[in-house]
Amino acid sequence: MKKWFTLSLVLLVGASTQAQQTEAAKATANVQAVAQPAADDVLVLNEEVFDFGKIPQGKPVTHVFSVSNGGKQAFKIDNVQASCGCTTPEWDREKTLNPGDKANITVGYNAAAEGPFTKYITVMYNGSQTKMITIKGEVWKTPAASAPEKKELGGLKD
Repeated sequence: MKKWFTLSLVLLVGASTQAQQTEAAKATANVQAVAQPAADDVLVLNEEVFDFGKIPQGKPVTHVFSVSNGGKQAFKIDNVQASCGCTTPEWDREKTLNPGDKANITVGYNAAAEGPFTKYITVMYNGSQTKMITIKGEVWKTPAASAPEKKELGGLKD
């Protein structure tokens, strides 16, 4: 009976260890699948996120994202769409990107509201593929009035 119990215990531990190894292998495979770009992922971004840092309220800012064709077939950027009206993307709508070619997407942000911001821009290309780029930063409120003039310096202008 002890031998039967010991044999059962060994088999149970072995099966449990095998199941844990299988789950670990699946998790590793999932991480590798996420980390490696898909074979048909042809739009390569020089950066996916740009931080403007602190910017003054009411002063529009822009940043240029560089993209390239990392695939083997030519394609066009079909559309670039911002998540809100305060963000304006611009790109050459007619340009065909041959393999290895580069293009620019200029993203403007009108800093009207005070506080931190994060805005998303979706790049649609090659028929049905998309990539997301992000701009972020913090808008500081500009003073309501200009600094007072110092009267003693008035004579220096003459």
